[in-house]
Amino acid sequence: MLSTVEKVILLQNVGAFRNLTTEQISYLAAIAEEVSVAANEVIYELGDASDSLYIVLKGRVRLHRGDEDLSGASANEPFGTWALFDSTPRVTSATALEDTCLLCVDREDFLELLSDHVRITEAVMGAIVGRLRGLLDRVGSEITTKART
Repeated sequence: MLSTVEKVILLQNVGAFRNLTTEQISYLAAIAEEVSVAANEVIYELGDASDSLYIVLKGRVRLHRGDEDLSGASANEPFGTWALFDSTPRVTSATALEDTCLLCVDREDFLELLSDHVRITEAVMGAIVGRLRGLLDRVGSEITTKART
């Protein structure tokens, strides 16, 4: 079992939580649950409801569409982050490559937490807007570069 402090440290690695204070992340840590998954077990399938964010505590996870590998996650890495903000179906499948332990934040619990803590909501939205601005800046730079050539 992870302590609250250990959960806080792991949750600080999630980009959407980068603007949160340690105290605010401790509220997230309180709703995060540890989940064990056996090797080759499917965590979620392409098209499943988006309902949780995961962080790999130990083990490895394959993110894929059918036989096509798209990405992966190993110790201390999050995956499925956008499930906390968007209920559209999953765009990948996630499968444990070995016996794996995950930290899971459920979407409904997360939304309830946000409804009770406006400062957490503001900080999370600020991080998301910052990421979108970064993407827009990068796309704008690419368009400008292509226009010059």
